[in-house]
Amino acid sequence: MALAVRRLPLLVLALVSMACGAWLGLVRLGWNLPLPWQDQLIAHGPLMVCGFLGTLISLERAVALSARWGYAAPVLVATGAVALDLGPLGAFGPLLIAAGSLVMVAIFAVLWRRQPSLFAVTMTVGALAWACGNAQWLAGAAIYRIVFWWVAFLVLTIAGERLELNRVLRPTRAVQSAFVIAAAILVAGIVAVRWWPEPGVRVMGAGLVALTCWLGRYDVARRTVHQRGLTRFMAVSLLGGYVWLGTGGVIAVGTGAAIP
Repeated sequence: MALAVRRLPLLVLALVSMACGAWLGLVRLGWNLPLPWQDQLIAHGPLMVCGFLGTLISLERAVALSARWGYAAPVLVATGAVALDLGPLGAFGPLLIAAGSLVMVAIFAVLWRRQPSLFAVTMTVGALAWACGNAQWLAGAAIYRIVFWWVAFLVLTIAGERLELNRVLRPTRAVQSAFVIAAAILVAGIVAVRWWPEPGVRVMGAGLVALTCWLGRYDVARRTVHQRGLTRFMAVSLLGGYVWLGTGGVIAVGTGAAIP
């Protein structure tokens, strides 16, 4: 109980990042809301992806690791997000977030050694993608150039978690191979964006569509959606999220939209 209470500040900071990120998102949509700094709008994406989701995911993995050093990941990421909340966008916030993402890679490496599996590999690759994106961000790359790496972080983390739950259905080797192919297409597209923006975005979109098809066909949410209460709510939310994931993939394939 005492340990759970100690985690509350990190949860609060994650929610603060979500609130600030949503505020900036509304301003970007045209709402007439005050901004402490004119260039703060650029922090919308980092706050939502890193400050909010990055803190929550790293906290979840630190709990799974059950080692004190693992909590360095959510602490660093949350502190970096606070720096984005309270001041103009500088190097301090990205530095802390990048350091936190490296700790998360180490967490996944340990978890992978404890339980070698496809889902552990998937989430480890997602953490590596986050660290790669953060490193480029810290080096001065524009957000629109690194956001694809953040996409890989979130998609592969969630897909890996769903794959872990999929074990109860005892997926065949062919089902697992289909997952690997879909994830590989996604990663290949994101890597290609750096040199060939439009084709890379299309390949990335194809990977998103492939993962959406896999999740829509094999995720346990297809079964739990027929239950009641919170279980059904979670399943409906997941399946709705897959629809949006697939929609984004189709748009990426169709347009190849990327800023040169």
